[in-house]
Amino acid sequence: MYEHGLGVIQSYKEALVWYRKAADQGDAHAQCNLGVMYLKGQGVVQSYKDAVLWYRKAANQGDAQQAQFLLGLAYEECHGVPKSAARGPNN
Repeated sequence: MYEHGLGVIQSYKEALVWYRKAADQGDAHAQCNLGVMYLKGQGVVQSYKDAVLWYRKAANQGDAQQAQFLLGLAYEECHGVPKSAARGPNN
């Protein structure tokens, strides 16, 4: 809602507050959304490491549709993971 300005003034910082509340309660979709916000630096300082942390939390709950895919991309592109851990096509 706040992330996209649906019925409210668009605010990444406000979206972050609500996603964090839901994520802390175990909502995998909110966890994945937090990861995307960290990836893009929306309402937070950009951090691939934090993006991966939130993707992993969501993926561990079975969010295969988005979180596992984004986690795989992070490894492929060496974003937020140690280079030695990356499993991309060139490694």
